[in-house]
Amino acid sequence: MGPVVTERAEGDPSAWSLAWPEELRGSAVVVKFGGHAMVDAGLQRTFAEDVVELWHAGLRPVVVHGGGPQINAMLDRLGLETRFEAGLRVTTAETMEVVRMVLTGRVQRELVGHINVHGPFAVGMTGEDAHTMTAVRRPAWVDGRPVDIGLVGDVVDVNPGMVRTLLERGHIPVVSPVARGEDGLVYNVNADLAASALAVALDAERLVMLTDVEGLYANWPHSTEVIEHLTADALDGLLPGLAKGMLPKMEGCLRAVRGGVRRAHVLDGRVPHAVLHSVLAETSPGTTVAPDGSRDHGRTTGAG
Repeated sequence: MGPVVTERAEGDPSAWSLAWPEELRGSAVVVKFGGHAMVDAGLQRTFAEDVVELWHAGLRPVVVHGGGPQINAMLDRLGLETRFEAGLRVTTAETMEVVRMVLTGRVQRELVGHINVHGPFAVGMTGEDAHTMTAVRRPAWVDGRPVDIGLVGDVVDVNPGMVRTLLERGHIPVVSPVARGEDGLVYNVNADLAASALAVALDAERLVMLTDVEGLYANWPHSTEVIEHLTADALDGLLPGLAKGMLPKMEGCLRAVRGGVRRAHVLDGRVPHAVLHSVLAETSPGTTVAPDGSRDHGRTTGAG
């Protein structure tokens, strides 16, 4: 049974009547917030409205945010190099200081503020807090060879206790993707992969990734046809040919559904209320990744 959504005023989520199936009330939904929506004030506000509406509908939203544009801007101001390998930021010790400062000191605070316009919901934290995320150094793979990209981590363990406590107390955790390693170093973790790991640890119902494109293209750059549905196995076969910017998102989706998350969505964050439509109304365009053996069937015509 799907949700019942009655729009009484188009574009105004506060004027919607939302009914979510009773058996799914209390389910966690992890939303990765990033891309153009992070630097557009209007989209920041509608995203915050969506997250709060999920809370009102009886779900337990958790937000994991990126901060690429803001980090790039600060690095430029400081005269530091911005470089990526295989879609991951090369992170020196000096760059890590900037990443930590921008993510936790600016981006997180702005997002918490937007959500808390609607009530005392959001609480900011990082993957470092309460050892929520533990990371190990991750190389980038370029032409089949590992490349050292510095203090970039891959999450190898998640302790979701603090996040669960916040959810049980009615809060909306807003998590910055910074994690500590067992070696004592602090790592920059790709927000897509951090969101995926947290979704698995929370046994989340959904993982939602916001990006700057309409979804996973079937044959980029030769076509802008979006693959609407595909299974984990189908996605696994496509990963080696994906464009670098899409690779971490789709890798995160694959890890999530193979780890027990029922659905993972990649949505165009430039569309107002994309999250609300996707999670509650299930009408938002984009790409949905489902576990193998589900009713969603993928097409394997190439991707980008």
